[in-house]
Amino acid sequence: MPVKNRFAELHDDITAWRRDLHEHPEILFETHRTSALVAEKLRAFGCDEVVEGIGRTGVVAVIKGKSDGSGKVIGLRADMDALPIHEQTGVPYASKTAGAMHACGHDGHTAMLLGAAQYLSETRNFDGTVVVIFQPAEEGGGGGREMCEDGMMERWGIQEVYGMHNWPGQPLGKFAIRPGAFFAATDIFEIEVEGKGGHGAKPHETVDPTVIAAQIVTAMQTIASRNADPISQIVVSVTSFETSSKAFNVIPQRVHLKGTVRTLSPENRDLAETRINELCQGIAGAFGATAKVDYTRNYPVMVNHEEQTEFAAEVARAVSGDCDEAPLVMGGEDFAFMLEERPGAYILVGNGDTAAVHHPEYNFNDDAIPAGCSWWAEIVERRMPAA
Repeated sequence: MPVKNRFAELHDDITAWRRDLHEHPEILFETHRTSALVAEKLRAFGCDEVVEGIGRTGVVAVIKGKSDGSGKVIGLRADMDALPIHEQTGVPYASKTAGAMHACGHDGHTAMLLGAAQYLSETRNFDGTVVVIFQPAEEGGGGGREMCEDGMMERWGIQEVYGMHNWPGQPLGKFAIRPGAFFAATDIFEIEVEGKGGHGAKPHETVDPTVIAAQIVTAMQTIASRNADPISQIVVSVTSFETSSKAFNVIPQRVHLKGTVRTLSPENRDLAETRINELCQGIAGAFGATAKVDYTRNYPVMVNHEEQTEFAAEVARAVSGDCDEAPLVMGGEDFAFMLEERPGAYILVGNGDTAAVHHPEYNFNDDAIPAGCSWWAEIVERRMPAA
């Protein structure tokens, strides 16, 4: 089954929705306009139930098939939030909100799932129930976790859940997926090294936290190179180094470090946290300083379930004629929380030759809309065929 003709007919409408969302980006849980627009459209489509306020500003809608002999309930999820980036695309529908833009394509994801919801509400050519999920705060806020903690899976009896993300560099409208660990766990850390400040001309009278923190930064690179199995995936990046003094002639009292850890296995996640603590305490102690480590576990590894991944790939091949094996991704994705609750799969759809996500010149490619919408619809109609 190729791209559905109905989405060719709806393409202009869906594109208009997408560009409207692009003009009005909202960050984290502040998706008030976006959520209201989504809920309004879902009600206009004739969804059987539309509920707002799940996971703070998330929206959930129910679409019942022509029959329900299967008793199956499938969840389809799109993310809605934007990023705190100043847009530099120059498009006529560029962000009207200073310092915010849809730099990851969540406007496209939301519009495509709305298009699929309209089609499914019109046709209802399936045996079971679809739950469409519009999630806030994917970009670091854990909106997926909050929707799950609000009891979304249990409240609507969701049995399987599917997600999609556009992918720059992947051929336009072509899909890619992989089973098992797919996107990395994303942890963060803050380290405060405290020594004894003093005059820059008298370093012997100080315990210099700048030198100590520099030793810690260097030593932390050995976690990947000397502690982890070389064939495993682990990233330890120190991304901020800030001293308590900015003067040319003052050795500071404190240095504050920030960074991120990316792993694809629980073992490496534990290893990184343990070694960061050991290295900080050991090095600081050896120089006569102290180190305080605040390590936070954020998104878990996103793991695609085997059976649902093969099904998702089969649908992708039916829509676009092919489905590639996706690479491992060291970025994070909070759809991981939903896949911890229910079996399911997450797929990439090609955005063509565009700027990378999270870049100020990125823009979702509207020509990917028919393929993305068709994949959503085919997931439902093939998984729950009409009786």
